[in-house]
Amino acid sequence: MTQTSIPCLFMRGGTSRGPFFDRADLPGDIPTRDRVLLAIMGSPDRRQIDGMGGAHPLTSKVGIVGISNVPGVNLEFLFAQLQPDSDRVDTTANCGNMLAAVVPFALERGLVKAQGDVTTLRVLTLNTGMQCDITVQTPSSGDARHVEYAGATRIDGVPGQAAPIGINFLETAGSVCSGLLPTGNRRDRITLPDGVSLDVTCIDNGMPMVLIPASALGRTGSEPTSMLNADDELKTQLEALRLVCGDLMGLGDVSARNYPKMCLIASPLQGGSIVTRCFIPHVCHDAIGVLAAVTVATACVLTGTVADGLAEVSGGLKQTVSVEHPTGEFTLELGLESSPDGRDPTVTSATLLRTARLLMRSEVFIPRVVWPGFMD
Repeated sequence: MTQTSIPCLFMRGGTSRGPFFDRADLPGDIPTRDRVLLAIMGSPDRRQIDGMGGAHPLTSKVGIVGISNVPGVNLEFLFAQLQPDSDRVDTTANCGNMLAAVVPFALERGLVKAQGDVTTLRVLTLNTGMQCDITVQTPSSGDARHVEYAGATRIDGVPGQAAPIGINFLETAGSVCSGLLPTGNRRDRITLPDGVSLDVTCIDNGMPMVLIPASALGRTGSEPTSMLNADDELKTQLEALRLVCGDLMGLGDVSARNYPKMCLIASPLQGGSIVTRCFIPHVCHDAIGVLAAVTVATACVLTGTVADGLAEVSGGLKQTVSVEHPTGEFTLELGLESSPDGRDPTVTSATLLRTARLLMRSEVFIPRVVWPGFMD
């Protein structure tokens, strides 16, 4: 036998997809695990022709799930971001879209049991230590219960309709950085090597991000992704800005990292709260990541950020924020708590709906020379 087989469920989570694994089926030491994941996805290769990757960052993602021993937590999730043409496996940031498939995966693999017609489990994301409650529809079918994938919920960026999956994020501030506003400022004035000076907001409420008014770089924020991906001048400016801001955010040299994400923002065009064009970090996203949307929405409800004056939001301690993106919009409900000093309230929760679907139940094969498996 020249190949090693590993049990795998191939799943879509939100607007992303990739293979999901039971943690117990993968090697425990990180270097070997990363070599296995690279072989599974076919990286590094621009086409990922010898693996399961889809030749795009959104389809070069892996989910690893295990039972948790943390009190009050049911499952642990490790997200791995790979790139088609890189040998790096990044497990430092979260992915809220892939997170939507965690509980369905655990139920499908029998790691946990359904609780009734609706199953809510607490998940710890090992990447950043963030916890969330995920609710999945699990109706009965004869004497057993199953994960319901069919339904009437539609999310932009995914064709058709599916059953809703509710995700309630808990304490997301400073997921990777030292805090919500890692530079200590709501706005920072940055001067780029080409002499352009502009205001940005560096923020992390689930995803480290740099928000830039599109007009500051001579763009509208409503450009199609194809135009922005072909805009070499813009991408050069964004990368220069990313390197400077990454250092300001306490992240050090981010040249080889997938964060901070860069996001152009503008006033809403379709009745939402804000327009976004999000780079992940070098390719313009066809939609927007879940945690990126949470972070952008947070900036919209804080005074003094670059979103202040562009975003259209209501007041109160429960605010609905609609984040417009290239293929539609993303609605979140933010729960806020009044601040003792009378300034901005604190965002205490972010609830949103995603969908997920099991695409394939299988074994994935890698060359035995990469890893012989547990039998030897």
